[in-house]
Order: sequence, then structure tokens, then C-alpha cells
Amino acid sequence: MILTINCGSSTIKYQLFNNEATQSVASGIVSRIGEADAYFQHQNQTETVKESRSVPDHTVAFQICIDNLLHPTYGAIDKIEAIEAVGHRAVHGADLFVDSTLIDEAVIAKLEACVPLAPLHNPANLIGIRGGMALLPHVPHVAVFDTAFNQTMPAKAYLYALPYELYEQHKIRKYGFHGTSVRYVSERAAALLQRPLSALKMVVAHLGNGVTMTAVAHGQAVDTTIGLATFSGVMMGTRSGDIDPGLIFHLHRQLGLSLTEIEDMLYKQSGLLGVSGLSNDMRTITEAAQAGNGRCQLAMEMFAYMATKYLGAFAAAMGGLDALVFTAGIGENSPEVRALICQNLAFLGLALDPAANQQAVGGQEMAINQVEDKTAVLVVPTNEEKMIALDTRRLVSSKNQA
Repeated sequence: MILTINCGSSTIKYQLFNNEATQSVASGIVSRIGEADAYFQHQNQTETVKESRSVPDHTVAFQICIDNLLHPTYGAIDKIEAIEAVGHRAVHGADLFVDSTLIDEAVIAKLEACVPLAPLHNPANLIGIRGGMALLPHVPHVAVFDTAFNQTMPAKAYLYALPYELYEQHKIRKYGFHGTSVRYVSERAAALLQRPLSALKMVVAHLGNGVTMTAVAHGQAVDTTIGLATFSGVMMGTRSGDIDPGLIFHLHRQLGLSLTEIEDMLYKQSGLLGVSGLSNDMRTITEAAQAGNGRCQLAMEMFAYMATKYLGAFAAAMGGLDALVFTAGIGENSPEVRALICQNLAFLGLALDPAANQQAVGGQEMAINQVEDKTAVLVVPTNEEKMIALDTRRLVSSKNQA
């Protein structure tokens, strides 16, 4: 069995796969670690269990994960030795990791060196890695990096037009995120189209509370929307997306806001929430817009407009487009947003089939373009955990054969 771990500052998500990494047999989350209202939820193939529990720290949370998997009633394994490998989500590997890797002390040291680039994510990932290795010390552990897939971007795409020394000395450049999701989705899209991934030019639109659009040409990332930090590109649930950098100076000098207040605004008070004044959830915004809420309608239109602009830019950068692929919460479940994004794209040989677009919700893989269109439009549910499990299996198998 292969266990995948996605450790955040207050949550641990886990999933257990069969040895081939083709099927999930159990999954769960321990949430609100260190808070009074902590709980866990565990799901196997037949039932779901949710229970409030005291979870003072990540060590206790990890033990709960293992206890759930071993539980005599709703567990999935009889003994801990059934877990043969563990795959960990690692958010930021900078330019130090171009692929997933088996974890050793040298890898952990490099992850620690990347903390300044992802201060909210890498420390939590490191907690997950250390906790997992403490509980399961005799099995291989693998780190799968969100940034790795984007390391194929050329310098003209990943560099900022800043003094070059900032890149050389401080690694200031565009890294991009959601790479594990984009890699999984692009491979599934090629399979659906029955064409080699190496022959395709596609844009993968990972649209959720976080948003990444990635240009994927011949199986490699050539550009992406999120840069060094995690608020550039298309507006998100609470993040602004692209802004004029001069706005930061204006907010500081003219409105007297501190850098901390501006950072909080751009990350937590902007995006869909900031424009709508109602919610960061596209479902809530869509319902309100349909009921006549003008600001919610504006939020939807701004979101779609920004996505459409990047789609056109990436098609130009790649010299063509074979497929647009929607994934993640909004991409998989919002026909309204997909329609807004695609409404002016006939010049790319792309138009939606309205009936198919409405049908594509709830986790289906399907094409939603009109049959005669030159450019395919697909909805492909993402599965980052499965990609982590597949990479773990690949690396462990290679190690065993060496």
C-alpha cells in the first residue's frame, strides 16, 4: 500500500492507495490541529466517520491518521507494515528539484533552504515529512513538488525584468504552483484525446479558490500565471491576481497602510471576496449574480476576463492551441464560468456545446466543445493525491531495481 500525506499548518490530509497506485482504498483529514474544535473525518469504500477529537499538535494528528487506517471497524489495513511507501506533497522546491525525489537528510536540508520562498507552506510540509518518517521509519518516503513541473519554463518566461543579481543571489523568479495537478490533468487530457502528450499544445486552467493557468506544450510547462508569490495571475477566492506594483506604494504612502496590512489585503481580502463583498465561493457568487446582485456578476465577469486574456496570451506564446482543459473546483463544476471564459474564443477555433457544458459537473471527464471545432475543450477532474502515489510507486520501484 502507498500512503500519501498533504500536511498543512492546521490540517493533515491522507489517502491510502493500492500497490499499483490505481485505486484509493481510504482517505481522511485531521483538521484544526491545535484548536478547540479539532476533528477528523475518515472515509473508506463504504462509510464515512467524523468525530471531534483533541488534537494538540501534528504528532497526535499523525497518530490519528494511522489509527484510522488500522481501525478494526472502518479501517483499511490490518497492520502498519502493509504501508510500503509514503508520498508527501511538497509545495516549493525552487529550482533545486525538477522531479519528485526520494527523501533523505540532504533533501530535507534543501527543503529547509526553500522556506523563505514559501514561509506558509514549506514549514508545514516539513512537519509532515518528519512526522511521517518518525511513525514509518523503515519505508521509503518521497517528496512530490508543486513547483517541479514548471522547471521546464524557459528563462524568458520565468525571469522578472529586475536587476539580474536578484535572480542570481536570491532566486527571485517565477516558479508557479499546482504543478502536480497540471501534470496529472495534462496526461489525462492526452489520453482522452487519444493523442500523444508530446504532440499537443494545451492550456490547463486549474480554477479553484487558488487559480493557476499553465501553458503546456509537448508535455512541458512553458509558462504559468502564478509567479514568486501566490497571488499573481487570475484573481482568486481572496487573492487579487495581477495588479500594478505601483498600487502597493500608493496604498502605503497615500492611505497610510503598512506593508503587513497591504499583504493581508492582497492575500485575504481581495479577489472574488473583495469585488463581490459577499463571498470567496464561486457557487455563492453565481447564485447571487443570477438573483440580480450586480457586484457578484462583476466578480464573475472579471474572473472570466482575466482567464480569457491569459488563455489568448498562452496560445500566442505556444504558436497555437489544441486543447483548453478545465480542472479544480470551479473548473470542474461551474458551467457558468466556463461559458464566460469561452464566449469570445471562436478565433481560436473553440466553442462550447451548451448541453455538454451543463452536463459536465460532479467529477466527470468529458469533452464540452462542439464536435466540429478545431480546438478541444475538456473537463478533467484533478487528482493530486493519485499523482503523488504514482510518483512514489515509480521512484520506489526504480530504487528496488537498482
